[in-house]
Amino acid sequence: MKVLVVGGGGREHAIVEAVSRSSKVDKIYCAPGNGGIAELAECVPITPMEFDKLAAFAKENAIDLTIIGMDDPLVGGVVDVFEAEGLRVFGPRKNAAILEGSKAFSKDLMKKYGIPTAGYETFDDPAKALEYLETAKFPIVLKADGLALGKGVLICQNLEEARAGVKEIMEDKKFGSAGNHMVIEEFMTGREVSVLSFVDGKTYKLMSSAQDHKRAGDGDTGLNTGGMGNFSPSPFYTEEVDKFCRDNIYGKTVEAMAKEGREFKGIIFFGLMLTEDGPKVLEYNARFGDPEAQVVLPRLKTDIIDVVNACIDGTLGDLDLEFEDKAAVCVILASDGYPLSYEKGKLITGLDNFKGKEGYYCFHAGTKATPEGIVTNGGRVLGITAKGDTLKEARAKAYEATEWVDFENKYMRHDIGKAIDETEE
Repeated sequence: MKVLVVGGGGREHAIVEAVSRSSKVDKIYCAPGNGGIAELAECVPITPMEFDKLAAFAKENAIDLTIIGMDDPLVGGVVDVFEAEGLRVFGPRKNAAILEGSKAFSKDLMKKYGIPTAGYETFDDPAKALEYLETAKFPIVLKADGLALGKGVLICQNLEEARAGVKEIMEDKKFGSAGNHMVIEEFMTGREVSVLSFVDGKTYKLMSSAQDHKRAGDGDTGLNTGGMGNFSPSPFYTEEVDKFCRDNIYGKTVEAMAKEGREFKGIIFFGLMLTEDGPKVLEYNARFGDPEAQVVLPRLKTDIIDVVNACIDGTLGDLDLEFEDKAAVCVILASDGYPLSYEKGKLITGLDNFKGKEGYYCFHAGTKATPEGIVTNGGRVLGITAKGDTLKEARAKAYEATEWVDFENKYMRHDIGKAIDETEE
């Protein structure tokens, strides 16, 4: 069969790699892809938001299945466009992708159906938001309602910071139209854990827990990024936490969406905060996380094509979803200056060092193929992932592998998974 993957980052490279392991697949296309994906798939020069062009390509090339990797096209309704053309596509429709597309929607949904989350208020008038903040308890969290590349969240320690945050989000529109509406949320403390799940509209099956590192600098300092690294599974996601979340969060979310007439088929990413009062939902995503996909998909034993088809057909309950009993750690190699300003076009050396190395992966996030070779083409450049029998082993291997590849202005955090030391000593 022929498969088209839509997107061009590390997440899509991980998806393409998983698809390439399927015996059912003869040909993979990726739109637009990147320098690393090109080794496994034919890259197509169509951007993820060109829905009609993507659908036309799928029809003209008799694509059997399209997998949408990114949030923007899902929220924009690419699945609806494909389905209207009679094309088989994996991902939530527009009316379900709102689970990620609007933080106000997801907070209201959780309140309505009793799904534990932080207390909040929503605003579309900056003056009203400022008035509310006058009597608020600090620290407090400001969130742009729409998609903001994982960066539209500000933690404000005092009223002065919060006033500046309202201006940044709602008046200066730092995150564009995502800041037309804003959620002000109580600040929660605890461990953050991500849990990914496949969903077929009524049934969910969990993948694995993972833990992201959002801040740019060591020790969780600096600006928020799209993610500087990840490890999976999280030792803090205990059996007790799992039971609570199954009873109070996962199934209730899938049922709530169905009751709202927004049947969800695809991936639900549950961003959780393990508070003193129990797990609470920080956020939902409507697709694989990035870099979460880079530590979860390499351990998937079940054929990803079988899983995706079961989600589309509503037969996920009949499928046995299996993962390797291993750990994985991903360290992002970024361009120095990310997430603000950084230079592109730097030649990457050492990529061949990963060939034939079992249990090691070099997922391309922001790269480009040129006549001179593969060059940097984004803030997050490569996701270096390694598997191990334990998290400590996987972490040591991942950091070892970061030395195999190099480019000018290479930058990384050196403490990805440092929390593992607290649990495996």
